[in-house]
Amino acid sequence: MSDIKLFRLTQGQASELQGDASDLEKPLQTLIENNLEPLLGIRFLATEYSTGKTHAGRIDSLGLDENDCPVILEYKRSMAENVINQGLFYLDWLMDHQAEFKLLVMDRLGKDAADRIDWSAPRLVCIAADFTKYDAHAVQQINRNIELIRYRMFGEELLLLELANATSAGNGNKAGAKSVKPIKTEAKPNGGDRTFAEWMEMLPAPLCELLASLEDYIVSLGDDVQRKELKLYVAFKRLKNFATVVPQKNRLLLYLHLNPDQVSPLPAIGRDVRQHGHWGTGDLELSMVSAHDLDVAKPLILMAYEGRGAAAQPETKGLSRT
Repeated sequence: MSDIKLFRLTQGQASELQGDASDLEKPLQTLIENNLEPLLGIRFLATEYSTGKTHAGRIDSLGLDENDCPVILEYKRSMAENVINQGLFYLDWLMDHQAEFKLLVMDRLGKDAADRIDWSAPRLVCIAADFTKYDAHAVQQINRNIELIRYRMFGEELLLLELANATSAGNGNKAGAKSVKPIKTEAKPNGGDRTFAEWMEMLPAPLCELLASLEDYIVSLGDDVQRKELKLYVAFKRLKNFATVVPQKNRLLLYLHLNPDQVSPLPAIGRDVRQHGHWGTGDLELSMVSAHDLDVAKPLILMAYEGRGAAAQPETKGLSRT
């Protein structure tokens, strides 16, 4: 277990709270499922989901994350359990049953959510009291989006989650990895929107340089920053998104998970978008065209990374703007 200690301060005196990292039991799985959105930014879909007679398995938890990507959650209940291989087995099952998953999303979250499912980056999240060094090494060899999250309970009121390791799928697949082939979907209202990859091929040189500088700054904030390139934008996250970037013809739109009411005064490049649909996630929009705009944005990006001034309510994600 990582050496994380929690102390209670009483009249200037520190006393350590003893954490419980025993094998994960069903009540804790239920607690996590009931709080998936505030804990991990994932909307809950199903528990102990059956994969049918052929695969003969049960997925611990199914969800849809804030980027509209499918998520499989598996809980490691003992050190001997090979939860990573089991999760990969279910991830392959999920990619072969996209239509079934879409129906589940439609039933639980509605048609709009089902139409927005992004199959470009499905995730496997493994939660355990601890992982071995072999677990951490294994996920680095696999060309999939896998996150290992440690937990520790402090009494009945405090739950600590720590990102132990994470890896992201690259543009290609390693030998033996299964190719992701999304099924055809109905035309969407946003059918004219260019993908992030398409924007990268046509952005003018100054905006490309600005994007590179912006990404370099965000990634430099900590070793726990994960970069996730989605279909229409790029997201930066720890356990949850804290910043997303949407390219446009003459600017970059940076969305931060900050409550605009707590940013006073709003910079000239800033806008409260809580009541405006947009791609990406975050309630504060910054329109960036120059290195000066990046300098203005840096303190706010740091606030979002540190979780200061987080939005009280989840934002609404809708159609993009031009």
